Amino acid sequence: MALSVKNVSKSYRDAERNLTVIQDLTFDFPEKGTIGILGRSGIGKSTLLHLLGGLDTPTTGTVSYGSTVISSMSVDQRASFRAQNVGFIFQFHHLLPEFTATENVAMPLIMSGLGKLEAAEKAQAMLTSLGLKERVKHLPGQLSGGEQQRVAIARALVGEPRFVLADEPTGNLDVATAQGVQEVLTEINKRFNSLFIIVTHNRELASSLDYLVEMEPGGKLRSL
Repeated sequence: MALSVKNVSKSYRDAERNLTVIQDLTFDFPEKGTIGILGRSGIGKSTLLHLLGGLDTPTTGTVSYGSTVISSMSVDQRASFRAQNVGFIFQFHHLLPEFTATENVAMPLIMSGLGKLEAAEKAQAMLTSLGLKERVKHLPGQLSGGEQQRVAIARALVGEPRFVLADEPTGNLDVATAQGVQEVLTEINKRFNSLFIIVTHNRELASSLDYLVEMEPGGKLRSL
């Protein structure tokens, strides 16, 4: 199944005027592989990710995954769709500081109805696959920046999502750590054989991806 947007526009009310970030965008994403979205800050890349993942809805137009029209769902339906199909990775990891790495990764599984023991086992298996076997009981504050981001990646992937949306996943990391996270993302995508859509300013990360598009003013996507 493919992820697509058709005639999508997104506007926000800003004081006394409407601000249109994306205007009449139509684009079909590949079913698998890694696609990077480039473009200057503030142009609408994060807005697009939020629309694709059902965190927000377009002002006009449709966002679909196969025959499922995400943009027509209710708030609860979109939440259920995200839990079953979408993994999110952000620039800031948003780990809960009072929970261990295992507990942070297991949380979306538990929220989806899986038992705590099975969720913890799946979480630890995913953390181990990302090189964090010795860190499963550590709190976020006991982990390095790169380790914290790998925990966030594990959390995004533990539910085996159909597609992953990553917003500047290396943007808050130093060069060496960013390189390690880049390698993890590439390896994980090959393993899952799914779709990764990655917003990035990191040219090295971008050069490692299968497809590249640039967002232009108005939210248009141009293949590079």
